[in-house]
Amino acid sequence: MRIVLCYPVEERHIAQIQAAAPGCEVVNAGQERIDELLPTADIFIGHAKVPVNWDRVLDSGRLRWIQSSAAGLDHCLVPGVIQSDILVSSASGLFAPQVAEQTFSLLFGLLRKAPLFFRAEQKREFIRLPTDDLRGKTVGLVGMGGNGRMLARMLRPWDIKLVATDYFPVEPPAELDELWPADKLDELLGVSDIVVLTLPLNVHTQSLFDGERLNRMRRGSLLINVARGAVVVEDALVAALQSGQLAGAGLDVTEVEPLPADSLLWDDPKVMISPHVGAQSSRRVDDTTDLACVNLKRHLCGDLPYNRVDKVLGFPHPSVVWRPDAK
Repeated sequence: MRIVLCYPVEERHIAQIQAAAPGCEVVNAGQERIDELLPTADIFIGHAKVPVNWDRVLDSGRLRWIQSSAAGLDHCLVPGVIQSDILVSSASGLFAPQVAEQTFSLLFGLLRKAPLFFRAEQKREFIRLPTDDLRGKTVGLVGMGGNGRMLARMLRPWDIKLVATDYFPVEPPAELDELWPADKLDELLGVSDIVVLTLPLNVHTQSLFDGERLNRMRRGSLLINVARGAVVVEDALVAALQSGQLAGAGLDVTEVEPLPADSLLWDDPKVMISPHVGAQSSRRVDDTTDLACVNLKRHLCGDLPYNRVDKVLGFPHPSVVWRPDAK
C-alpha cells in the first residue's frame, strides 16, 4: 500500500506516519511531484495546490482514501471524486483556534478603525477618530463546523448576542443564544450587526453572498469572511461598501486569490485584507500529522476515519468531527 504525501512535512513527520502504518510505503511527493505521483497512491494525505489531472488519478483505479490537510475540500472534490467510491476526510476544526484568532484580528481592526489609523501613521498624523465597540452587538455566525464552534466559544465572554445558522442545526453549543437551520440565513442577516462567514465552499454556497443577499444585511453592519472567497461576489461587495450598506469588511479570503492588484478593495479604508493565513500555525504540520496518524490507524483496522465528509456537501457531519482527545 502506497501513501503519498503533499504537505510541508519534515523527516520526523514522515517517520511518524511510517510508524503509524508499518508495512506501507510512504512517499513525499511535495507540490513539485504530486501530479506525477498521485495516480500511484492508495492513500493521499495533503493538499495539492497545483493543477492535478484527476481524470488520470481516477483512471488508475488505485486511490481509495484522501485525507486532506485542509478543512476546505474544493481542491479535491472534483465531480469524478464525488461520484467515485473514494473516501474523503478533512482537517475540519483542526485549525479552529487559529481561524478564530484571525477573525478577531480582522474584527477588532475594523471596530477600532485600524486601517484609518495605519494610514494616518504612515503620514505621521496623530489624529483621533471615532471608533466602535464589540460590546452590545449581535454577531451572526454562518456555518457551525469546527471553526464556527470554536469562534462561538471565544466570542462568548464578550457582552454580545450570538446567533448562528448551520446545515446541521443539532447539538447547539451552549455559547449560542440561537441556532437556526441554513434556510434561516436571511433572518440572521436581518438581526446581526456583524456577520462572520465560516461555511464551506460548495455548489450551494458558491456566490451565496451576492448583491441581493448583501442588501439583506443590516445597513452599516460588518462582514468578516474567513471561509472561502468565492462565497462572496467581489463586485457586489465593493458596491455594498461604496453605498454604505456595509460599514466595513474583513477578508482573509477573496473571490480570486491572490487578490488582483487593480481590485478596488485594496484602497478602501473600510476594508482589512489578510492573505488567506487564517489557518496558519507554528504547529500546523505537527497537528496535521497527528490527525493523519490517528485516521491511518483507524483505516488500517477497518474503522472509518474522523472528519469523513459528505462529498456532495463538502464537509463532515458534526457527529464525526475529530476532537484532540479522540483515539
